[in-house]
Amino acid sequence: MKYYNPVIKGFNPDPSICKVNDDYFLVASSFEYFPGIPIYHSVDLINWRQVGNCINRSSQLSFDNVSDSGGVWAPTIRYSNGVFYVTATMQNYGNFIITTNDIYKDWSDPMWVSMGGIDPSLYFEGTKAYFCTNYSKHKEKEEISMAEIDISTGELITDIKPIWSGTGGGFLEAPHLYHIGEWYYLLTAEGGTFSNHMATVARSRNIWGGYESCPLNPILTNRHDTSKEVQCTGHGDLVEDQNGNWWMIHLGTRLSRRTMTHLGREIFLTPIKWRDEWPVVVNNKKASLENEGELSEQQKVRQNWYANFKQKIWEPQWLFLRKPKNSSYHKVDGRLLLYPNSSSFDGELQPTFVGVRQADFICTINATYYFATSVVDDEAGVVFYLSSNFYYSISKRKTKQGDYLIVERVAEDFKQIAYKERIKDGKISLRIIADKQYYHFYCAIGEEPLRFVCKTSTRFLACEMAGKCFTGTVIALYALGNAFTNSVAKVESFSILT
Repeated sequence: MKYYNPVIKGFNPDPSICKVNDDYFLVASSFEYFPGIPIYHSVDLINWRQVGNCINRSSQLSFDNVSDSGGVWAPTIRYSNGVFYVTATMQNYGNFIITTNDIYKDWSDPMWVSMGGIDPSLYFEGTKAYFCTNYSKHKEKEEISMAEIDISTGELITDIKPIWSGTGGGFLEAPHLYHIGEWYYLLTAEGGTFSNHMATVARSRNIWGGYESCPLNPILTNRHDTSKEVQCTGHGDLVEDQNGNWWMIHLGTRLSRRTMTHLGREIFLTPIKWRDEWPVVVNNKKASLENEGELSEQQKVRQNWYANFKQKIWEPQWLFLRKPKNSSYHKVDGRLLLYPNSSSFDGELQPTFVGVRQADFICTINATYYFATSVVDDEAGVVFYLSSNFYYSISKRKTKQGDYLIVERVAEDFKQIAYKERIKDGKISLRIIADKQYYHFYCAIGEEPLRFVCKTSTRFLACEMAGKCFTGTVIALYALGNAFTNSVAKVESFSILT
């Protein structure tokens, strides 16, 4: 059956998957955004729905002053004896484990593990649990290391032992351990998370090694893919479906222009075959956008997003920058009220900002809101946000000369007003039509028809332009101001159509 990648769109790097009966659950990195570690559910591996977030209480982890592409990353999800476990890395704190008996409800507070390295993973066998990271005991080489752990306390039971040093591709990380047939398999990522990324595998008959490298390594990489449709593939997890078919769920990128993407790393599904008791990606080791696989259901390709401001709870797709200030948001009478605060985007702060991942290059964003300004620098609208110094915005802003509709783009030390027009009070209707290369901005005030105002290149929101950026574009409603404003942005509707 034909299906298309990515199976989960928008920035969701470092995926991990587990199967419980006939259900699949998947988690991914969320970095500086709250709530953290999104949870997705599927019964067929190609149609996924976000059902929650592992980190949904500010008491679980501190997001204060988390840097761009910092925060929480590289989670692993596993299930054992009726309990779900997720382990991940938290910037400046280390590796932790959280648990739940019901994946649709809250998770525990973190249990910290005194083992260094990043990209932690868990493996269960009988009554034993093993903890694995890319911690290296020898400074002169990279290593994947493991220790047996007391899963109830997070304390290490054995010494930390290196078990594999990879293939020499560099940046050895993302270890996942499996026992399949007579072998223990260790799946890792190498090459760095950009264009040289790859998945490599080793095996041993003993859990502690020694591990022999697969003669076909890397088993997955798009680094030599001249089609340039998919790049940066690697960091994956293996799963067997109900019919005995094997798959790798892994990250990859779609390109918007040349070698760049502003969506970030997304989640791909690639079939695995077994050859001489080694897992093999049969498509010449490459992931592709269009695939054939032994699947039980048809894929639902289009996913429109409509915000629901009538319900008090936030849908799981909403994202806030770092720890949200709850006083900045209020839902009333089917509207979302945004109260500006003095935090801006330019720093490790918590501005009034709530958005969702941009899931496709080609989409249409609609928003309607009222915003009566009161003091200079009051501002509210829609922002296309990659990081604290790479973002585009369209907003109503109060200046010393009056209220203006402003389209602004920021790329590090480059700031440009792409469009500026004096506007009157009244309902503001925004529409942004996006394609791979441009955002096309439209606006209407009051009951006037929508009219085109300007377009901006997507180039400066590309992760590659922003340097070491591990996230992707988030489309958000926002409000900025200063300590003296009493303005409120009243949002009536917000949608993203694909």
